Amino acid sequence: MSYTPISPETRERLSRVSTATISTQLYRRGFRQRFMVGLKPLSTEAKGFVGHAFTMRHIPMREDIDDGRALPNDKSLQWQAVESVGPGEAIVIDSMNDITAASMGDMLVTRTMMRGAAGVVTDGAFRDGPVIAGLGFPAYARAMTATTRPATFHVADIQVPIGCAGVAVYPGDVVVGDREGVIVIPRHLAEEVAEKALAQEELEDWLHKKVRGGAALWGVYPPNAETIAEYKAWREANKGKAS
Repeated sequence: MSYTPISPETRERLSRVSTATISTQLYRRGFRQRFMVGLKPLSTEAKGFVGHAFTMRHIPMREDIDDGRALPNDKSLQWQAVESVGPGEAIVIDSMNDITAASMGDMLVTRTMMRGAAGVVTDGAFRDGPVIAGLGFPAYARAMTATTRPATFHVADIQVPIGCAGVAVYPGDVVVGDREGVIVIPRHLAEEVAEKALAQEELEDWLHKKVRGGAALWGVYPPNAETIAEYKAWREANKGKAS
């Protein structure tokens, strides 16, 4: 492991905020697009995940190297990845946005889950999608397919910088998934983003109640100085009370 894992406090904060809020915080820091557009969770039960990226890179298969009849062995990088991913890590797979074959199937995803991984993400497709969905494990993909991986892909690298759904992902980056999708936070910004994102959500929850109560957007969203002062007074008055 070449990165320092995020603290339990940072992980807990990130688990309480949405990818939309994280996106706003990253945008404020100059990162325009860190959300993996088009990826959806297979499970309707898994609420989301927070994990460090364990990366895998696919290239197109070549017939003289990728013999679909050959069984995987200890030289298989895909098997090595699944047997190396650690608790709290998420396998993130660069499948070149190609859904013509599976990035993984249910056996590998199940083994990933049993190793304590936080989730698995691909910009391609998963095989055995209904089985994976039934695991209740955070698995995100662009599509489902019955076609086996070697028909299209060769696993070229693990634990190297990759592109997944157009987003640069480095090993150890912090990956967050929710019902909307997946976003990637550069590791060095994780603590700062987690703290600011949680504060943003708490403020916006209060602002949302004002809008539902009939308040117009002007001066409320985004909040002006008067609205911020009102919010701070409300927080102080309700400190320690259940929300």
